[in-house]
Amino acid sequence: MQPASDALVAPTDDAVVAEFGLHLSAARGLSPHTVRAYCGDVRHVVGFARRRGVAWRDVDLPLLRAWLASMVTGRLARATIARRGAAVRAFYAWAAHEGLVTTDPAVRLVTAQPGDSLPTALGVAPAAHLLDAAREAAAEGAPVALRDWALLELLYATGVRVGELVGADVDDVDLGGRLLRVLGKGAKERVVPFGSPAGRAVSAWLDRGRPALATSTSGPALLLGTRGQRMDQRQVRTVVHRAAAAAGVEDIAPHALRHTAATHLVQGGSDLRSVQEMLGHATLATTQRYTHVSPDRLRSSYLQAHPRA
Repeated sequence: MQPASDALVAPTDDAVVAEFGLHLSAARGLSPHTVRAYCGDVRHVVGFARRRGVAWRDVDLPLLRAWLASMVTGRLARATIARRGAAVRAFYAWAAHEGLVTTDPAVRLVTAQPGDSLPTALGVAPAAHLLDAAREAAAEGAPVALRDWALLELLYATGVRVGELVGADVDDVDLGGRLLRVLGKGAKERVVPFGSPAGRAVSAWLDRGRPALATSTSGPALLLGTRGQRMDQRQVRTVVHRAAAAAGVEDIAPHALRHTAATHLVQGGSDLRSVQEMLGHATLATTQRYTHVSPDRLRSSYLQAHPRA
C-alpha cells in the first residue's frame, strides 16, 4: 500500500513537469518562486492520480474535481486550493497545446476564489515601534543588526515583495535619490522610492555592516547572510519574526510589512495609481483592497471634494 503522502512522479513525468516549468519561466515570465509553486502543484495532482491507477495523460475532469474535493476535506486554505487549480489549468492547457494530451481535462475546472479578506497590517504606532527597536539594536554596530535594520526599513518603506528585495543588488540602490530598483513578477523592472529613515539604515549597512559579512563569493547581493551569501526568503522570515518578538508587537510575516506599507500610503492620502505602481500590482483591482481599511478617510475626502456631497 502506498503512503498517504504524495508519491514521487516517475522520471518521465519529472521531465514533463520540468518542461512545463521552462515554459512558465521563458514564455510567461513568471518568477522562480511561482514556477516552483506551480510545478509542485502539478506533481501533487500527478501523485493523486497515480494513487488511483491513472497516468497524468489520462486524467479527466471528475478526477480533477475529486482532487480539489480532497483538499477541501483536508482543510487547505482557499488561496492554496485556488493556486493549485490555476496551476493545473495552466499545465493541461500547455500540454494540450504541445500535443501531449488529446483533450484538456481542466478547461472546465472551477475553483473557489480566495477570500477577499483584508490583509494583515500593523498600525502606524506598532510599525514605528518595530523599526525603532531595530534601529536601537543596530546602534552598537553589529553587522547582523545593521542588516536587519536595513531589511525591515526597506520592506516597510518600499512595500516590495520579499523575493524582490532579496534579489536586489548593491547597484540597485540609489542612496542619493533614495530609490530602489527591483525585478518584479513577469520580469518587470520598477523603481520604488524610500524615505530618509530607510536611507540612513541602508547607508549604515553598506558602510559598516555589509563589508564585515562579505566574502569573495558574495557577489553584488545587497543583503547577505552570516556566511556572506545572498539572503533567501526563509532567512528574511526569520528576521521579521525575531524582530517582532523583540519589539513586542504582533507576530507578522514579511509580506505583512508590504500590506502595512500599502495601507499606510492609502490612509495617508496617496492615490491608488501611485500605490499600484509602487507595489507592482498588475491591476488596480488588487490595489483597491486597501481602500477598505480607511472608510473614514474616504468619506472625509468625498465630503470635501464632491460637488454634490
